[in-house]
Amino acid sequence: MTNLFGTNLHLPEGYMAGIAMHEMSLCESILQVLEQQAEAQQYSRVKTVWLEIGALASVETEALRFSFDVVVQGSLAEHAQLEIIEVPGQAWCMPCGCNVVVQQLYDLCPHCGSHQLQVNSGDQMRIKELEVE
Repeated sequence: MTNLFGTNLHLPEGYMAGIAMHEMSLCESILQVLEQQAEAQQYSRVKTVWLEIGALASVETEALRFSFDVVVQGSLAEHAQLEIIEVPGQAWCMPCGCNVVVQQLYDLCPHCGSHQLQVNSGDQMRIKELEVE
């Protein structure tokens, strides 16, 4: 596989397809929620979708953007803007009792170096807000 700058990327076979399939499935679920809410709240068009995505949610945002544009074609969200609000990962350190920012699962506590962290935010994805007509 070659990226936009011509550097070869050596990834396992099917790696990008797995990422794209995960994000595609997420976008299909988002569209399903939009359609259900359109029926319940009587709107016919979605102009903007604001998604909160946690740093620990295992979501590739560029793949999600691409998948969103593909999935919403021909739907009430066609041409909708997708705005992504990134939420940092946070965890509570059991030994030192501190709430700490973490970049990925299994990070060490920056205060005491412990691995005993319990994630308390930043591992979710949710529709925060919609602009509709």
